[in-house]
Amino acid sequence: MPKKKKIARPALSARSADRHKLYQRAVQTPDADVNFITRTFTSLRGRKPLSLREDFCGTAHFCATWVASHRDRNAIGVDLDEKVQAWGMQYNVAPLGDDSARVKLIPGDVLHTKTSRVDVNAAFNFSFWVFKTREALLAYFRAARRNLKKDGLFYIDMHGGSESMDPLVERKSLPGYRYVWEHKSFDIVNHDVECAIHFEFPDGTHMTNAFTYSWRFWTLPEVIELLRAAGFKEVKCYFEGTERGTTRGNGVFSLKDSCSNDPSWIAYVVAAP
Repeated sequence: MPKKKKIARPALSARSADRHKLYQRAVQTPDADVNFITRTFTSLRGRKPLSLREDFCGTAHFCATWVASHRDRNAIGVDLDEKVQAWGMQYNVAPLGDDSARVKLIPGDVLHTKTSRVDVNAAFNFSFWVFKTREALLAYFRAARRNLKKDGLFYIDMHGGSESMDPLVERKSLPGYRYVWEHKSFDIVNHDVECAIHFEFPDGTHMTNAFTYSWRFWTLPEVIELLRAAGFKEVKCYFEGTERGTTRGNGVFSLKDSCSNDPSWIAYVVAAP
């Protein structure tokens, strides 16, 4: 019997590619986030987490993955950008079928949008770095604490290291395109950073400034102090390990009370009210 011919996918280009799909493939790891939260929450609280609120949810890729991971899970996504949420509803939530009813997307400000209390409130991809003053970040952490059930947990991620404040351009090849992270500038006085994501394609076209970020580069001690000032009684840090003989992250996060510096590190921070 003759073999079926494989249908060739059209080559990606800056003119045809969808920036949100490119971003999700290159940047997000929602399955790993769900697994980490499930493991640590179960260990710390003695039960599995079921309800999630994702702040700065964007396309709600994480919300959809959370709901798909367990039949009893539900998710709320909050974000200012209604257009991006609409994209997420079409491409991430609607494909869940009947389970899409367990995802609720709300256009709104994470500081002021009230929802039902949840087991897990999360803000990933360093999204809370949009708050540039201690007062603003403290207000957000207080709002996040109010969103939690009594035994709920707040999850954020952090990065840093001796190279993390230097201007740089990093490229990563993926099927059909190249992801480019550019750290454009860093101000040592106020820790303002300007960053951008670009995409490059085999046909020579470029999607320049597909996403841009104007953040404050927060340090881990600052974040821990503000979490405690917001009323979180316990803050735990889980650092990513490296592959043997390299400086590449291995995706395994371990709880540590102290950690030596690294050129570039990633960590989850988990706060308990």
